[in-house]
Amino acid sequence: YLVASAVIAILVIGSFAVGGLGGGGHSGANTGDRQGYVEGVGALQDIMPTANHLSVGETVKYNTTPPTSGDHWTIPASCGFYPGGMPDEQIVHNLEHGNIIVSYNLTDADEIDRLSEVIDGIGLSNLWGITRFYDQIPEGQVALATWGVLDTMEGVDRDRIEAFFDYSGNLGPEVGPC
Repeated sequence: YLVASAVIAILVIGSFAVGGLGGGGHSGANTGDRQGYVEGVGALQDIMPTANHLSVGETVKYNTTPPTSGDHWTIPASCGFYPGGMPDEQIVHNLEHGNIIVSYNLTDADEIDRLSEVIDGIGLSNLWGITRFYDQIPEGQVALATWGVLDTMEGVDRDRIEAFFDYSGNLGPEVGPC
């Protein structure tokens, strides 16, 4: 029994070591599960060919703005409201986990407050949502992203934002709250 236990332990430890050699990310094409997509709630986007974990500080050129898939930093962000913004490479890790990213370029304080109220009213937002200022989209726009799906709108549309949060945890190749 002792020898058999030792062999099993070596095999288990070896499988973790070999699995970790690829950098901990997903290198296969079409990573993610698109089965959870709901027609009319956002638009499907091409999934980038890799979703590798990179060192913090490395930059990535994404195929959408804001991004909906791709390589990303090893450390995801915590759920919350970030008026100072968050780097794309960090929030893509959250997308990989099925989180929802709400990016906004609103300049009117009342509109930002309205967005905050909408997000606070979504029960899943504290477990699955990140809201961030994002100046890479046109002024006055709000963009909703999850793995492989993007929706953009002018201003704050409560119904569309609430409907998008139904994707929470459904589309990322790994699933887990912030």
